[in-house]
Amino acid sequence: MMKAKPFIKWVGGKGQLIEQLDANLPADFGKWNDVTYIEPFVGGGAMLFYMLQKYPNIQKAVINDINSDLTTCYKTVRDNVIELIESLQSIENEYLSLEGDEKQKEFFMATRERYNEKNLDPIENTTKFFFLNRTCFNGLYRVNKKGLFNVPFGKYKNPRICDPATLLRDSELLKRVKILTGDFEATFNYASNRTLFYFDPPYRPLSDTSSFNDYAKEAFNDDAQIRLKEFCDRIHNSGFNFMLSNSDCRGKNENDTFFDVLFNDYIIERVLASRSINSNPDKRGKLTEILVRDYNRTKGNTHVTNLELDFNTADALISEQYAFV
Repeated sequence: MMKAKPFIKWVGGKGQLIEQLDANLPADFGKWNDVTYIEPFVGGGAMLFYMLQKYPNIQKAVINDINSDLTTCYKTVRDNVIELIESLQSIENEYLSLEGDEKQKEFFMATRERYNEKNLDPIENTTKFFFLNRTCFNGLYRVNKKGLFNVPFGKYKNPRICDPATLLRDSELLKRVKILTGDFEATFNYASNRTLFYFDPPYRPLSDTSSFNDYAKEAFNDDAQIRLKEFCDRIHNSGFNFMLSNSDCRGKNENDTFFDVLFNDYIIERVLASRSINSNPDKRGKLTEILVRDYNRTKGNTHVTNLELDFNTADALISEQYAFV
């Protein structure tokens, strides 16, 4: 059977890190009973689809995003997939029948303008979301301060806008998922028993020109990162578990210890990831990201048995690992 996978392109999507993320899950996660899995920043959903397929002990899944157009996509794929497929096939046929970049660019700009009017029904809104995602520059989703999508035309020769097999499989899995739209803290109300939160928030920019996280008109600044850490404290103190991804500030500037200080009470791992979104190809390549978790024993490292690990030791381990990245 074909595996479910993300139905949209998403900057910072976790497809390339799935194996490393899986290795950093709690060591006995596969043996947990009646698991609730929560993603407060769902994005492209690579981790969601992976988890739902690999771990049948996940009895309840909850996803959330502040981007209402994105969550409308998830709801439409879940609830009205046949109508969506018909609509996507129609816009794909119309677009690919146009000859030349200029005509396709005109179609793109007209579609973007109509999408930004924000008065569309869920099928049309999702259709245009998919179309813009597949035909804009690098698959970015970026809005201005007014919340209007402003990514330029991408000049793809033969973009695949409609993928019926993927949509049908994703729709099937999403029927098990509660879909929320709003602030990440609201997801706490859905935690119960054995709950794992996975956070993939808008990443902290590594430079003034590297921010692609304006996918909602509300900026996710350092104050928001601190509020997210305090939410992680609430999760931990309530007896639940979390894992969190973010950029590695120290990878760019060894003196930038923002996350190392902020998450000093937890375990921080550094993993390699590829950076593909940059206007300069020479600046694309490998960089480190951080994974933060509130548990010691993981699937990839089960020999740690002291659940009250001394965090001075943890800091030393982090420094040692960082030296070899």
